[in-house]
Amino acid sequence: MIEYVVSGNIDDRILFRSAMALQNGGLVGVPSDTSWSVVCSLASKEGIKKLRRLSGERDERHFTLLCSDISQFGELCGMDNTRFRLIKRLSPGPYVFILNTLLGTEKTLGLRRKEVGVRIPDHSVPLALIRALGVPLYSITAKRSMVSGPEEAAVPSGSGEETELPPIPEEDLFEGGWELEDIGELDLILDTGDERPRIYSTILDMTGDEVRLLRRGAGPWPV
Repeated sequence: MIEYVVSGNIDDRILFRSAMALQNGGLVGVPSDTSWSVVCSLASKEGIKKLRRLSGERDERHFTLLCSDISQFGELCGMDNTRFRLIKRLSPGPYVFILNTLLGTEKTLGLRRKEVGVRIPDHSVPLALIRALGVPLYSITAKRSMVSGPEEAAVPSGSGEETELPPIPEEDLFEGGWELEDIGELDLILDTGDERPRIYSTILDMTGDEVRLLRRGAGPWPV
């Protein structure tokens, strides 16, 4: 079901229904500053299971925690002053930062890796939803391959430590929110009525001594 919203003035009743759906283990499609995303609540184990089944991905670097502000990063990941300054400089925006997780985050998400991607999207809809929900969103890019059913990821778990992530083919991304209705597992789609660009985020691995580019996307790198 699509709920049409005004980006700068989202109806509180729609936000409440969306937050309740997420709390109950549902999946919601949302626009972002890149393409469309499918999200669940970080606090919902059932939602996380559904998102993983839908995506078919086994490499956790495809998943991202969406936060409303940088302070939430510190509750989930380890971050020193150097990393903090760079993240603050590039956020909000089309960047995913791979950081080492705290023990509680690993347990919540059932991670096989000891790192996770985090970002602050530069779009009012996911930010408002995070604030209404009270916890970050666990997300993955919405893809047309989700319509025909999940497929096995090309990179098995634990085998991609030193490899870059391949770009997402443009034709596999959505433009209009109505297109996501073909993803049967979605409980709700929040749509501003605007088409989204078929682009993806830049992924920066910050788990080592040097920042490493994992995937070049909408965000320029180096900066």
